[in-house]
Amino acid sequence: MVQFNLPKNSRITDGKVWPKPAGATSLREYKIYRWNPDDGRNPRLDTYYVDTEDCGPMVLDALLWIKNKVDPTLTLRRSCREGICGSCAMNIDGTNTLACTKGMDEIKGTVKVYPLPHMPVVKDLIPDLTQFYAQHRSIEPWLKTTTPTPQKEWKQSIEDRDKLDGLYECILCACCSTSCPSYWWNGDRYLGPAILLQAYRWLIDSRDEATGDRLDALEDPFKLYRCHTILNCSKACPKGLNPAKAIAEIKKMMVERRI
Repeated sequence: MVQFNLPKNSRITDGKVWPKPAGATSLREYKIYRWNPDDGRNPRLDTYYVDTEDCGPMVLDALLWIKNKVDPTLTLRRSCREGICGSCAMNIDGTNTLACTKGMDEIKGTVKVYPLPHMPVVKDLIPDLTQFYAQHRSIEPWLKTTTPTPQKEWKQSIEDRDKLDGLYECILCACCSTSCPSYWWNGDRYLGPAILLQAYRWLIDSRDEATGDRLDALEDPFKLYRCHTILNCSKACPKGLNPAKAIAEIKKMMVERRI
């Protein structure tokens, strides 16, 4: 069951049903989570009807159609519209994904749209990612070296570069972390699958010279070991990556360093 962070002592109620567009012959019904921290009201689900002949095929197209032609107060994040930036991550039809790559034809019946689960909500479909980004900064996601910097570049073999495939593609959309029950309950201390995948990307980079320090920083009962291999993360990733495998590899590195 998908869980959502709600303001204290509140519940999701039925909201406004917006009128159907006049003259439209092809409609899709949307139920969208709405919450404004400034109006004192409970979160609600507003109902909209989208003229699919007047907008693009993706869920993000429909959300922008609603914002531009029906309800300008609808608030969401979006940027590239190409599945690269991760800005439009949200829960659509019960699954965490990117609105810009989720086709309306992939969904049967009413399209239900919520913000990413178990994250504080700023407004409507915008989650507060402050802690998520702070956790990313905590793993120091940059090349760390002690040898003198070369005149041109740090060289890497083709074989070593290939090891980064399936890791560097992460766009930090948070779809995987917000699908993880361990992160739901221990998100203040467990780094979560997205950040641990990013950590592994630097642990196996042949150019990096801080492997020991990076592993020391992860040697913690909560930062790494709250993962219980539920595998929601790998299923949720819109880029087809495997955070669970990356976490398992970090645990393996932890064991090997003790031998």
